[in-house]
Amino acid sequence: MSHTELVERYYEAVDAMDAEGLESVLAPEFRQERGDRSFEGRDRFVEFMMTERPRTDTVHAVDTLFRPAVDADDARGREVAAHGRLFGEDGEELFAFVDLFSVEDGEIVELRTFTK
Repeated sequence: MSHTELVERYYEAVDAMDAEGLESVLAPEFRQERGDRSFEGRDRFVEFMMTERPRTDTVHAVDTLFRPAVDADDARGREVAAHGRLFGEDGEELFAFVDLFSVEDGEIVELRTFTK
């Protein structure tokens, strides 16, 4: 699976509340950082996403995926940036976001989330 396919699968799994699908794209040592919280470890992140999120009736609309045009050996070659918007089930736009994913050995190892 390509880096961008991993990221696409990540959003599909989150929106579908698919814990197994989400686990399948995240490394065991996965970590997420965002302005209001951070998570250490795939299990803890999946638990939050499936049972503790304030809203689960949301859909991620990814407008653009960016992948640096560099050698795969370059650290930037392991990154994918996603720009999009989060919508409620009723179609209301909740906020815009930029997610920066780091991928190693076919798994997402880190996610940094920025929201507006």
